[in-house]
Amino acid sequence: MSVNKVILVGNVGKDPDVRYIDTNVPVARFPFATSETYRSRDGEKITTTEWHNVVLWRGLAEVAEKFVKKGSQLFIEGKIRTRSYDDRDGNKKYITEIIADNMQMLGRRSDSQASDNEDIDSSYSEPGSQSASSKNGSASQADDSFRDTNNTPGINDEPDDLPF
Repeated sequence: MSVNKVILVGNVGKDPDVRYIDTNVPVARFPFATSETYRSRDGEKITTTEWHNVVLWRGLAEVAEKFVKKGSQLFIEGKIRTRSYDDRDGNKKYITEIIADNMQMLGRRSDSQASDNEDIDSSYSEPGSQSASSKNGSASQADDSFRDTNNTPGINDEPDDLPF
C-alpha cells in the first residue's frame, strides 16, 4: 500500500497562469510558498521558505482564475507528481508539481471581492473528492457553490497524462 497526499497552507507567489487546452479544459499554474519560522540556539529568529509548483484542473482552475491572486492565502490538498521533459538543448529536465484536488481560500477577502461576491463560499473540491468540511460532517449547502454540475466533458474521465 502507498499514499501520495500533500497538504499545504501558504501564499500564492504570483497570479495564476490559466490556459485552455483540448476542448476548453482550463489548467491553472502558480508558484506557492510555505514558510517555517524557528529560533536558532542563539535566539535568532530564522524563517525558511519552500516554493511549490501548484497545478489546478477544470473547476479548480476556473475558481483560481476568478478569485486567486498573488499573496492569497490558500489551503491546498492534492498529490505530488514529478514529470520530465527535454529542453531546447536536448537536456532532460525534471519538475515536481502539486496536482491539487481540493483548495480552500483562507484569510480575508479583498474589498472588491467582498462587495462583488457576497455569497461565494471559499472552498472548492474537484468532483469525486471530499472537501475538508464534508469529511468532518459539517458540510453546508454553500460547499456546492463551485462544484461543476454541468457534466463538463472530461470531468469523470481518467486523469490526464499530458506532457506539461
